[in-house]
Amino acid sequence: MLSIAWLIPILPFLSFAVLVLSGSRIHARVGDKVAVIAIAGIAACIPISLGCLVSLILGAQPYETSVAWLNVGASAIHVGFLVDPICAAMLTMVSIVATCIQVYSVGYMHGDPRFSRFFAYLSLFCASMMLLLLSNNFIMLYAGWELVGLCSYLLIGFWFERDAAANAAKKAFITTRVGDVGFAIGIVILFSYVPTLLFRDAFAAATSGHIPPTVLGVIAACLFCGAIGKSAQFPLHTWLPDAMEGPTPVSALIHAATMVAAGVFMVARLYLLFYVPLAQMTFLGMSALMLVGVIGLITALMAATMGVVQRDIKRVLAYSTISQLGFMMASLGLGVVGFTAGVFHLIAHAFFKALLFLGSGSVIHGCHEEQNIWKMGGLAKKMPVTWWTFAFGTLALAGIFPFAGFWSKDEILAGAWANAHENPVYWVFFIGLELAAFLTAFYMGRLCFLAFMGKPRDAVSEHAHESPAVMLWPLRILAVFALLIGLIGIPGKANLFGAFIHFVPSGSEGVEHEGMNFIVAGLSTALALAGLLLSGAIYYWKVIPVGVIKRPLYPLYYLAKNKYFFDEIYAGTAVAGTLLLSRSAALVDKYVIDGAVNLIGWGTRVFIVGISGLIDKYIVDGAVNLVGWMTKTLGEAGARLQTGLIQEYIMGIALFASGIAAVVYVVVMFMK
Repeated sequence: MLSIAWLIPILPFLSFAVLVLSGSRIHARVGDKVAVIAIAGIAACIPISLGCLVSLILGAQPYETSVAWLNVGASAIHVGFLVDPICAAMLTMVSIVATCIQVYSVGYMHGDPRFSRFFAYLSLFCASMMLLLLSNNFIMLYAGWELVGLCSYLLIGFWFERDAAANAAKKAFITTRVGDVGFAIGIVILFSYVPTLLFRDAFAAATSGHIPPTVLGVIAACLFCGAIGKSAQFPLHTWLPDAMEGPTPVSALIHAATMVAAGVFMVARLYLLFYVPLAQMTFLGMSALMLVGVIGLITALMAATMGVVQRDIKRVLAYSTISQLGFMMASLGLGVVGFTAGVFHLIAHAFFKALLFLGSGSVIHGCHEEQNIWKMGGLAKKMPVTWWTFAFGTLALAGIFPFAGFWSKDEILAGAWANAHENPVYWVFFIGLELAAFLTAFYMGRLCFLAFMGKPRDAVSEHAHESPAVMLWPLRILAVFALLIGLIGIPGKANLFGAFIHFVPSGSEGVEHEGMNFIVAGLSTALALAGLLLSGAIYYWKVIPVGVIKRPLYPLYYLAKNKYFFDEIYAGTAVAGTLLLSRSAALVDKYVIDGAVNLIGWGTRVFIVGISGLIDKYIVDGAVNLVGWMTKTLGEAGARLQTGLIQEYIMGIALFASGIAAVVYVVVMFMK
């Protein structure tokens, strides 16, 4: 199975090719059954991914193959694929989650005029992510990386006739490109030291000292810029909430299994490059790994505060995703102790976040496209399957035992706790992440109480209805994963995930965390329950007025409500600067370049007209006039010979004949 893993990106790509070339014609004949082509393409990846996963669990060695693709001087750039534990786990997660999302999309996109095109884009999205996961070199990684960005643009702006969707697609594409510039620079610098661009050669160069520590730190920081953009980390997080303008299945795929997961996966895949310069100063006195952790911590806290004040059900989940991605990055920044926990949270989060987004899509579908949670209420009775599956996702995200989030998120907190006892700086990580966990439980409780509990507050919720079965079965399947997937990561000897995926470099000074930390588990569970109870007390039982919490925290509320003015800051700096530069260039083009061109043209015309006038006047006209004058003069001379007197004519003939005779005589005499 490991040797045929290359089929995994090929299968959904073939689905894309069929649908993009013939999807409309097939849809016209068979209707929504055309989606089977896309579903089959990604579903066929599940057995191959599971086969790879089981093979590695049973002791098979990671499988890698590569071929020389391009010779550059004495260097040869290679392409190929690598199937190791982290790759196999991610492949399995992506294939399962993406299959559920595609099945769900059949019901959600029913009646859309571009139905087959939507599934074509989904297939290309999945194929791109699979290519990224399987890459064993930076060339293929970058190709998959950019293809994922392209697909996000196509899908976020799928309903491009709506200005909001078109603008959101452009915002996502341009914002992530900013991070990708740093990513590309990092690869270019690395190429000067590792001409093959294979991961294994890059790791060997890093550990052997072939790459100077300072340069290695710069490379790691540049690569992390790409992750900041793709995984919506501070300060390039602004695109992800606006991406909710796309169809809800797209939101689920982006937030769970593809786009944003790519950044975290990239850091984990290239973790050795971040870990080696651990003591090397790179930015504001921080190592590359500390930079990853600090950005993750800021993102987790900031996004959690913004999630508390959102009214749109999908935007609440969007800021939740940003916050959870911050958790993952913060965990990876903890070093060895946080590596496994960060990857585990990435995989567990994919299942319950896909569940939550698909659940929100079911709510929107049942409420006739309404997304404002303040206009909902009482949906638990009208949409029971959507409610209990959504509740499973909420409990998993809040970190309530025994759901997946309890195990994955608590491992991150336990890692911060363990590091804090070695270095007091990490107490900031522990306290900040605990606060973010509390806010997560609070805003998810707020969402559930406002949308599902109580009485309907608007006509849309009064006439709400349950979604069709094709949308509900994926919710049921993902709900089971949200409940059970965390059991593979129980701390201690039962931690199957930790035994399968780990990072322990030789000579590591990281803190190893083993076993269950009951202090951390108890504290985080208490905070999660407190967040849920507080949200219920405010929004359901209403024993605490909203103003009691809001008034003393109004400055923070105002900032969070306005998204910390990041959009305004960017509009006033980067966007305004770009527009000013482009408009200045337009003015220069219009008045300077075009003026110079017009001046040259005018001068050329004047010169040509002047010269041609002189030529016409003195040469062409002169020649014509000379011919005319000569003709006239000869005519006048000939006219004088015409006197009309016969005697003069006879005299002329006689003289002419005498002249001829004289000439003949002279010639004859000369010849003698």
